Amino acid sequence: MSAPKVLFGFHAVGVRLKTAPQSIVEVYFEATRRDARMRQFLEKAAEAGVRLIEADALRIAKLCGSHGHQGVAARVHPLPQTHSLDDLLDAVQGPPLLLVLDGVTDPHNLGACLRVADGAGAHAVIAPKDHAVGINATVAKVASGASETVPYFMVTNLARTLGELKERSIWCMGASDDAPKTLYQADLTVPVALVLGAEGDGMRQLTRKTCDALISIPMRGAVESLNVSVASGIFLYEALRQRG
Repeated sequence: MSAPKVLFGFHAVGVRLKTAPQSIVEVYFEATRRDARMRQFLEKAAEAGVRLIEADALRIAKLCGSHGHQGVAARVHPLPQTHSLDDLLDAVQGPPLLLVLDGVTDPHNLGACLRVADGAGAHAVIAPKDHAVGINATVAKVASGASETVPYFMVTNLARTLGELKERSIWCMGASDDAPKTLYQADLTVPVALVLGAEGDGMRQLTRKTCDALISIPMRGAVESLNVSVASGIFLYEALRQRG
């Protein structure tokens, strides 16, 4: 079994307690925190039979590398990825909805993208192995449990993966500020992979060239672009709205 990793915050640890309590090595909690939220959390942890360890805030912060832990952290075994991307797509009912992130290296952005992907019912999030951030404790905290529920595939060659999606008749639509067509003019009811780059740089040139079409978010103010997680939410929820 691979080395344990750390989850922190009520949402991230709570989702793991609910979905895979057997993968939890131990839970650390801040003993001085006695509010209702902590009491409910400890009850659930006790019911799940996990090992509970009292700790002070500083020890928990050192364990997870952040002071935003809310008094809760857990050492957990990583969950095995049960499907390959191909297996997952074979099992999808209805038209697939995928989010592809090219060059998102900020863990807060990735966490927020996973959270919105979960909310909109995206089937998976795909990113390149280089030019991307993996799932770490900060990502899991920001994702509020979505890093446990949304399949996240890191692929060796993103352009090749987009080519494979196209072979499956999945339409690859890239988000670009200079695209003449907006997302509201695009048909997102078809099998679709929405491809977004990091703010500032946007998609890499090869990724952009591999897309079937480019679409934009209409901007009415002075700023030129939106944060990638906000843009992901707008695209995914427009697809959800169109799909009825």
